[in-house]
Formats: sequence, structure tokens, C-alpha cells
Amino acid sequence: MSALGAAPALELIGICKRFGGVVANRDISLSLARGEILGLVGENGAGKSTLMSILYGMTRADAGDIRMTGEPVRIRSPRDAIARGIGMVHQHFMLVDTMSVLDNVMLGVEGGALLSRGRARTRAMLAALARDYGLSIDPGARVGDLSVGLRQRVEILKILARGARILVLDEPTATLTPGEAADLFRLLRQLANAGASVLFITHKLSEAIAVTDRIGVLRRGEYVATFNTANVTTDELGEAMVGRRVIAPVEKAPLERGRVMLEARDLTWRDPDGHARLASLSIDLHEGEIVGIAGVAGNGQTEVLEILAGMKRSASGSLAIDGDAVDIARFDPARARKHGIAHIPEDRLKQGVVVAFGASENAMLGYQRDRAYGARLLIPEAIRQKCRALMDDWDVRPVEPDLPMARFSGGNQQKLVLGREVERSPSILLVGQPTRGVDVGSIAEIHRRLVVLRDARCAILLVSVELDEILALSDRILVMHAGRIVAERKPAETTAREIGLLMTGVMERAA
Repeated sequence: MSALGAAPALELIGICKRFGGVVANRDISLSLARGEILGLVGENGAGKSTLMSILYGMTRADAGDIRMTGEPVRIRSPRDAIARGIGMVHQHFMLVDTMSVLDNVMLGVEGGALLSRGRARTRAMLAALARDYGLSIDPGARVGDLSVGLRQRVEILKILARGARILVLDEPTATLTPGEAADLFRLLRQLANAGASVLFITHKLSEAIAVTDRIGVLRRGEYVATFNTANVTTDELGEAMVGRRVIAPVEKAPLERGRVMLEARDLTWRDPDGHARLASLSIDLHEGEIVGIAGVAGNGQTEVLEILAGMKRSASGSLAIDGDAVDIARFDPARARKHGIAHIPEDRLKQGVVVAFGASENAMLGYQRDRAYGARLLIPEAIRQKCRALMDDWDVRPVEPDLPMARFSGGNQQKLVLGREVERSPSILLVGQPTRGVDVGSIAEIHRRLVVLRDARCAILLVSVELDEILALSDRILVMHAGRIVAERKPAETTAREIGLLMTGVMERAA
């Protein structure tokens, strides 16, 4: 923390921003001291992303000022922000997967046409950061081959190598394992102790309490409260975020498993480099049950979802849906939908939405031939009305069907994708990371709706990095490691620790 009386490292004063009739930020003021970690929490659509876009120069405020160490500054672009020592780690990494760690860190600050000089300078800088903060990583490693935790480390190295003293992290633990998140927290505290200042944006209230010094709360575009972390509880934060007590997820009715709705046998898949991602994997899904898949990212659970949704072709094996054999070599998303399969992809930006399209167009993606939209001759007003009803039902903010998806927060994008798939009452639902980037109030509602769908006899396959979510929702848990199912557990007969050890292969090796 900064010395008593010292000017804050950063101040936002009276920030206002409006998009048409939507007020994203209303007279927001906050300060960040030198050596402080400030958490920023709020519901989806509360204005966090807009505020950070203004700070990083991606959006211009309509009114308000930014000060650094007491002096007014103008930040009109990310280049201005970087020049003033502000670095941002986005929720969706800004890395080139085909390039090395070294070249990703150097990209944009090559220092001239002689790349050998830039590489030598960057290599020395990476060595210094590894020595000072334990951020060791192979500079020659291809970024696309790294784990999610290591890719995030590359993002942090990029901004530190550019001299950042104010770090903005947007949902930094959304895709991390618990161990990777703990490593990140230790690093942030180390950086703060060395004098850096951190803005930590998150929906995970327990994590905000674990790593921050103070926590600020945004609600519907306004900055409504600041708490000293040592004196606040998750319940108090949740209530400040949503303006009411957060209702816990509904209880599930006793399991009444019905007939087998999906039977997959001996699925295999190799990536373009020939690495086996799935090895002779078999799964049964029964009507009226939620089967959760737990696993460290990159261990095959993504490929399972994509094969069953028709997005990838299994190299071998068989698939039957409600007792009918399916030609797995010709299975695609259109055929999956005809069989009553709905899919909520893990990566909404790559596979769930088209950010340049409006909300109304995204709300019908994959279902644009439905008669409700006019079948082959689309009726724009019918499309808007259906979208508006979906947005009202799923609390997607703002209720603006023509607004491009790029203008919505990640959580509101997620709710629209969920609504699009769930409202069709599928017989089989494949859902990946249903609450990624979603606020605490909406998480409870999403969980409730998944349980309602399960009780209506839908067969649900759930993939999530959140072990608490897997344990709370699943009737059975399958644990994946290295492309195989290594264990099956009932939630009442296991713990998060056991699942975590199985995920990493530790218990399998011990056995």
C-alpha cells in the first residue's frame, strides 16, 4: 500500500459513458493506491468492461477525468495507456498461438528492423522477470502448445516487459485450475509488494476476498460501495452487487434416471499434429440426469462435447441417440439439432456468437429455418420480438435486439446463448462452462434452469472447470485425464480434493 498522504497511483473521477439510450457508466469515481490490489465486482452489464475500456483507451468517456499520481492524463488509445505504464490482461488472451513465447512478448516492441537485437533484449528481460518473480517459461515454446495457466503467464510477461506498473486483469481465473489460480494470486501479491498496483475484475467473490486489499462494487452503471477486504463477507458483496440477497441454487429432486438417450462407444480423436486427445472413450447419458465431466483443460473434455455436437468427427467408434444408430462419419451440427441435441460451447466468442451481428441475429443462430422466424423468408420484426422475449426471460442487459454482440458484456453474451439453446426444450443438452464470466446472481439462476431441464427429463452432459459447480449439479461425475475417463464418482461419495487429484492423474498413478 502507498504511504499515508501519497497521491493515488490512479484515479478515475466522474466517469460517464452512454451508448445511445443505455447508460453504461454514471459518474464513477475510484482510486487505486501504489502497491494495492483493488477488486472490482458487479453483475453482468454493470459497467465494468466499459470502465476498463475507457481506462485502457479503447473507448472515450463522455465526461470525467483520469489522474495518475495526482496529475491529469489523457488516454486516447491502448498505445497511450501502455506508454503511461498501464497494462491489461484480457479475459480472452491476445496471443498468436503459432508464434513462440519470445516473439509474442516482443510483438509490437521489436525495436527496429534488426529483430536479433529485439530478441536479445526480450530474452534478457524474460530472464530478469523469471529471477525476480519466479515467472520462468521456455522462451522458445510455441504458445499454442502451452496450458491455459502458462498462456496467461505469457500475457502478464508481455505487459511487465512493457514497463507496466498498473495491471488490469479482466476475469483472470475464468479458465484456470485451482492450483493455477493460487499461483496467480501469489504472483499478484509479489508484484504489489514490489510497488505495482492491480485492478482485479472478477465474478468470483471468494477469490476477490482471497487476493485483494479493497473491493469496489458496480451496480447498473454506478459505483455503489467500497469494502475493506478484511472486513467483508461474500454474502455482503453479493447483496451489494445485486441490490438484494442472493438466492442459493435450487435443490435437486431425487434422481429418477430414465432410458439411455445417448450412447457413445470408443470415440477417438487426434489433433493435426497427431497427438491423441481422445483414446477409446465411451459415455452413456440417461434422460433425467446431469453427468458432469471434470478435468484439467486440454485433457479431452472439449473434444467430447464437439464430437457429440457434430463439430468434430471421431476417427472411430459408434454413436446412438435414443436407441437409433447414427452414422458418425456424417454426423454434423444440423443432424445433431434434428436429433434434439442442443449445444452450449465452451468458447462463446469462437463458437457461440458472431460478435459483429446484432443480438436478434445471434438469438436465432442455428435455428434460422424455424417457422417462428418466417422459415426461408425471414421476418425482421418477428426475429426482434423473439429476441426481446428471450432477453427479458434471461435478464440479458441491455434489452436492445439490434445492438451488436460485441457491445454486450461476456456474461450477457453467455445468457443469450444459454437462452437460445435451453428455450427449445432439447432432449439432450451438451453444455460447456455454463457460468464462465457470469455474475453470482445469474449463476444461481442458470443452475436452477439446468436443474429444471433435468427434472423435465432432459439428459445433460456438463463440462466445467468449477469443481463446486460439478459437485453441486451432477448426478454422476466422470473424471478425465489424458483423453480417457479415469474414474466415475457420485457427488455425495467424493470431495473436491479427490476429484482434483484424479484430474491431475496423481491418484491414478498411486493406484
